[in-house]
Amino acid sequence: MDDIDSKILGLLRENGRITFGALGSMVGLSTNAAAARVRKLERSGVILGYRAVIADDAPDARLHGVGLEAFIDVRLRPDSDSDAFLAFVEDLSPVRDAVHVTGPYDYLLHVVVGDTEHLDALLRRLKTEAGAAQTQTRLALRVPR
Repeated sequence: MDDIDSKILGLLRENGRITFGALGSMVGLSTNAAAARVRKLERSGVILGYRAVIADDAPDARLHGVGLEAFIDVRLRPDSDSDAFLAFVEDLSPVRDAVHVTGPYDYLLHVVVGDTEHLDALLRRLKTEAGAAQTQTRLALRVPR
């Protein structure tokens, strides 16, 4: 892999639907050469696939005006298993990060949800399905980018 391949990967990360023509012109290749490079990256396993990123699932959903970014402190019930909790929250699409912390709470979750209704549903799931005894939520008002 060379610098051109790296540039191609960066452009595909930003826009997986970019045309080979546009991709080629941005990295200094012809349409056919850009297509050949992408196919080579796919065959070699560097590019595993393409997917749609839905606004509510995007880490930068707030930038699109469709999400709330929040931080949730979670205290587990005494009978809850920490590893089971972590496995549960890692499978939830709104959860961007989950860290085990010291202090009065067990975990700090960084989440991005569509709106307060989605946040409420997430908090309910944490308490009814994941073993959370108590939560404290803080909304991000401004996020430096």
